[in-house]
Amino acid sequence: MRATLPSLIPSGMRYLCLLGVVAGGGLSPVPAAAHSSPHAGHAPAGSSVAAAKPLPGGLGPCVPGTCPDGGYPPVNNDRIKYRDNAVNIYVGEDFLVRGRAAEAEGRVVVLGDFDQNKTAGASSVYNVGEAGVGSRVAPPVGADWLTTGGDVTVAGGQRLLAEGGVVRHAGDASGRIVGTLRKDPDAATPYVPLRDELTAASRCYAHPDGGTRTPTGTVRHAGGETLFRGDNSSDLQVFNVDFDLMGGNGGQEGIRFEGIPDGATVLVNILGTHRTINTYSGTIDDSSGLNKLRTRLLWNFPDATSVEVKGTGHFQGSILVGHQSSNTTVSVPGINGRFFTTGSLTHTSSASGGGGQEFHNYPFDGDLPDCATVSTSGQVKIVKKDEASGEPLAGAEFELWRETNGDDGLQTGGADPDTKVGDRCVTEEPGTCASSVPLGTYYWRETKAPAGHVLPDPNVFGPLELTAANADEGVTVTATNKKKPTVEEGSVTVVKKDKKTGKPLAGAVFQLWRETNGRTGLQTSGTSRDTLVDAGCATDGRGRCAYRGLDLGSYYLRETAVPDGYVLPRNRVSGPHKVTAGNAAKGVTVTLTNQRGGGKKGK
Repeated sequence: MRATLPSLIPSGMRYLCLLGVVAGGGLSPVPAAAHSSPHAGHAPAGSSVAAAKPLPGGLGPCVPGTCPDGGYPPVNNDRIKYRDNAVNIYVGEDFLVRGRAAEAEGRVVVLGDFDQNKTAGASSVYNVGEAGVGSRVAPPVGADWLTTGGDVTVAGGQRLLAEGGVVRHAGDASGRIVGTLRKDPDAATPYVPLRDELTAASRCYAHPDGGTRTPTGTVRHAGGETLFRGDNSSDLQVFNVDFDLMGGNGGQEGIRFEGIPDGATVLVNILGTHRTINTYSGTIDDSSGLNKLRTRLLWNFPDATSVEVKGTGHFQGSILVGHQSSNTTVSVPGINGRFFTTGSLTHTSSASGGGGQEFHNYPFDGDLPDCATVSTSGQVKIVKKDEASGEPLAGAEFELWRETNGDDGLQTGGADPDTKVGDRCVTEEPGTCASSVPLGTYYWRETKAPAGHVLPDPNVFGPLELTAANADEGVTVTATNKKKPTVEEGSVTVVKKDKKTGKPLAGAVFQLWRETNGRTGLQTSGTSRDTLVDAGCATDGRGRCAYRGLDLGSYYLRETAVPDGYVLPRNRVSGPHKVTAGNAAKGVTVTLTNQRGGGKKGK
């Protein structure tokens, strides 16, 4: 029985389930955004759904419009007969149009910015939705042909054409854009959960349970080609590739498949962090064997942060790039299949010349490994303890950050920081902070230590790798704090000022007494009087007198003399002034005033 991937329906996203009878039958969930019909992907009455077992969110098969009955036609420039409302290109970050690139056929969804700035002297036009040459299966007229979660920017002297559709953008739109413009802050919101789902699916297809998926066939890289040899029997043909698909000198090479049963799905996991495909294989007229695998062929890049697809071939099959910090550059004449990246995409042309590079709208109808049970999120936790005793500590404050910029370690500032997740978290009595988050790499950053403890240095804990393999259990890190050094001595400083002007007064004399007899107030005589600590301290030119090296306890100040021209206050005693462990390091400061009166120094 063929393994299938049920749709991973994300929370917060509404779906419309469309039922139809086609070859193979089936159910295709389709994202229904919070907008009216053309944007939402509702099916016209009487239409059918070309459905197979899809990628997450129902991605892959054709969605009516009017889907072709007998398969998609080869690349052509005939009149448009069919309409497909499925997403053909999904970009988790930014989509850059550069060089002499020409067209992106089908619906395009970009969570970040769409930026068109082609080479001077190239055609000034870039098409989305409809292509002059392609499968000629375009989105329905009036549907959203381009959706962005950021800005749409078209360079001066250039045009972005979406003449029969809507360009729905959350950010600003600038430059010449031909089509219906609709600014919508929530334009990309329905598609945001798909990013984490595609990442999780990409990892699952290649690395189930944290390992590497068992291949069913072999891959040989020699003789100017990469040969994929299947087992002639499995419904799912799995190949793992850990090298670049190009010649030894970096030139083009062929791609060939053998031993693939009719109707089988082909999953190619291209492993490694930097990967290049440079090929002449694939034809515009569907005359090659590679073209015949197109709708059941998925090229999966689960690990790569850099992907390049170049050469002179019309590349066949759908592409999935799962790393969210990835950058993919496409410069082949044509990509004939769905293109889904959770990172950024640059559509450009070869540095050596030539233009007209295109994405063509072709479905993916293959059956993939069952990843429905793979968790797409889990818990990231930090446990705060006292370093000496191991007791949990309440009151520590943390920020959670997600690794998003591709640089090792946590970056919280600069032009390209990692991403802060949620609000600050303060540990309670169990000493823990925890957050349920999508799969990825995370750091806890301590911003405030518990009372009586010192902020650790460094104050960043991680990286914590939350994967499909450990998501159910979650990942935890323990962080400790040292207690602040115990302060057993403090100080009391008296500041003397003119009551009216606030000017500092020199020459005021004070005694310092410590509360020792347990009776309220200061007692300076008798058998049970309090204890005299200092018999007299005169304020200096700043009006200050300080008593240092004091034991923790309560103290009184008793004024015994005032500056010339001032009088003693009616109550010469102030206090009690408490010196505690909490204020000992800073000390206690007492401000007292005198009024003018009398020509001689008061006694």
